[in-house]
Amino acid sequence: MSSRKGRKDAARVVREQIAREKRRTRTIITSIAAVAALVIAGLIGWTVYSSQKSKTFTAPPGASAGGTGIVAGTGPVTIDLYEDYLCPVCKQFQETSGPTINQLVKEDKVRVVFHPVAFLNRFSTTQYSTRASAASGCASKGGKFREFTDALFAKQPPEGSAGLSNDELIDVGVGVGLDRDSFGSCVKDGTYTSWTEHVTDDASKSGVTGTPTIKVNGKEVQDRTPDGIKAAVAAGK
Repeated sequence: MSSRKGRKDAARVVREQIAREKRRTRTIITSIAAVAALVIAGLIGWTVYSSQKSKTFTAPPGASAGGTGIVAGTGPVTIDLYEDYLCPVCKQFQETSGPTINQLVKEDKVRVVFHPVAFLNRFSTTQYSTRASAASGCASKGGKFREFTDALFAKQPPEGSAGLSNDELIDVGVGVGLDRDSFGSCVKDGTYTSWTEHVTDDASKSGVTGTPTIKVNGKEVQDRTPDGIKAAVAAGK
């Protein structure tokens, strides 16, 4: 009897152990499936987000083929200007070398692609770099991009401030001949905010890490003086 009882007990212990192992296996499988589902969902979400961020944007009239900047001129040499409207050194560059670049455009020597990036949002309490860049897209739509850019640099706010308000940006645009209603609606609606994100993202992918960055036929120019720009253009022919 005792031997038979011992065998029954041993069998019961084995069955209980097998049952525990099955439960543990099911728990592990369920956990792995849940984690896999979360990973897949995360990957799908990131893919959708990345796709939307890089592809879903509205480029203003006057933009380059890839929508990464505003084009002026049709000359044989291409100048790429990467500037942030909150960048003090960009303002200095515009004041010293901007007239030279404008003259080169008039002489049909260069094709200029101006990339209004938003690298300096952290130095504004209202994401001024993004708002100013988006407003420049509105100015391009109204055919006054270069005039608006010059006026915006002339009124550049200090870093660390709120920057110009949307109403002040609209006043700047009206001051260079843009229509208050259409330009104002474009600025307030943030029509070209997604475009600004695209321009900035493309600049980063192109290796641009600071502003101003000037490239002539794809080669970065270190001497940003008027003579340096002219020499780089002459060498790029």
